Amino acid sequence: MSWILPFYLLASFLLGAVPFGLIVARLGTGVDVRTTGSGNIGATNVARSAGLGPGILTLVLDAAKGLAPVLVAEAVCDGGGLAPGLAGLAAFLGHLYSPFLGFKGGKGVATALGVLLGLTPWAVPPSLLIFVAIVARWGYVSAGSMAAALIAPLTAMLLGYSHVDWGLTVVIAGFIVLRHRENLGRLARGEENKWRSRKEE
Repeated sequence: MSWILPFYLLASFLLGAVPFGLIVARLGTGVDVRTTGSGNIGATNVARSAGLGPGILTLVLDAAKGLAPVLVAEAVCDGGGLAPGLAGLAAFLGHLYSPFLGFKGGKGVATALGVLLGLTPWAVPPSLLIFVAIVARWGYVSAGSMAAALIAPLTAMLLGYSHVDWGLTVVIAGFIVLRHRENLGRLARGEENKWRSRKEE
């Protein structure tokens, strides 16, 4: 795969860049999620602005575009090498910096979920449990997302995944926290809205 790797990474980036949240909401309800709620194209804002069904579909599609490049690369490379991790990272970055949206994008949580399901699948359940617990107890999707992202590298390390895969979870967690920096400020000020709010999470 070495000679086609740059092209495959570009294809992975472009797949990750497809703004499924924007497309699903527009086709389903005519809503432009960039102008409603938080303005984010992710599943949470789609669910708030266009309904639970479109939100779930966005979650599935955003996760799939992170998972698919990893699985294809693993199949072509017999499960080894740097290609799967690089492909997953390319898709994740495509979602964050979509050329279809002026190099803006979402916060990457669902796409990261797909990437990690492909690379470090056994590290995902603890993160999901943390996410569900925080959202159920306090209602903050942003806090649950950041906590889930931060626990993933620790879990991957404890489970003995490769240094490459572990390093990727660290990079992804860092980007997710960075993309939630405004949420962090609101959480600190007690101004963060909860899951049921129609505004920013």
